[in-house]
Amino acid sequence: MLSRPAPDAAALVFLLDVDNTLLDNDRFAADLGERLEQSFGQVERERYWAIYAQLRDTLGYADYLGALQRFRSGLDNDPALLQMSNYLLEYPFAERLYPHALDTVAHLRTLGTTAILSDGDVVFQPRKIHRAGLWDALDGEVLIYIHKQQMLVAMQQRYPAAHYVMVDDKPQILADMKQHLGHKLTTVFVRQGHYAAAGGAIGPAPDITIACIADLRERKLEDFQPAARTIPLPAA
Repeated sequence: MLSRPAPDAAALVFLLDVDNTLLDNDRFAADLGERLEQSFGQVERERYWAIYAQLRDTLGYADYLGALQRFRSGLDNDPALLQMSNYLLEYPFAERLYPHALDTVAHLRTLGTTAILSDGDVVFQPRKIHRAGLWDALDGEVLIYIHKQQMLVAMQQRYPAAHYVMVDDKPQILADMKQHLGHKLTTVFVRQGHYAAAGGAIGPAPDITIACIADLRERKLEDFQPAARTIPLPAA
């Protein structure tokens, strides 16, 4: 069996989060909650979100389909139940992209290798990325892990590079990645979504902070180069 040749190292790789970075996942969650209440009532809507929260605490990622599977208990004869899976899988995520998200992806691809680095399950999260048009926009350059900040070795094997740029709405994930990659990583914090709005001081602070993903369209290659003040790599 022939081994797959190792990819050539790139000068710069952009890594893009999805939820509340490229698309408005908070809006999707609000739409889902409204649909649940219309179909099953407020009590059942709250039960779904309780199941979802419990699964997220257990698994470490959002599992909307898994929550729906558990939610079916007691509702097997409700005709609305089987419509919910179709609602999730066919949700128009392309309509939830932030303004100029695809333009931003296209711009970053002119500066360096660009890929999605997301948390999530292996069914719904890829489906979301496909439905949003992001999979095609990035020619399938997509990584989905349970905890992406714990998979940096695997990420570097897939995308070897001299330098990385991580764009995310969650300051804690950016800080965790910076602690591991040090001067090899520039972190970009996008102030979108409920995680960004939660605030709080987290160190190390992001290298770059922007109000929305579209702001990256104005950035040049030199804006992402390693800063003079860097965090040393951890000892081996």
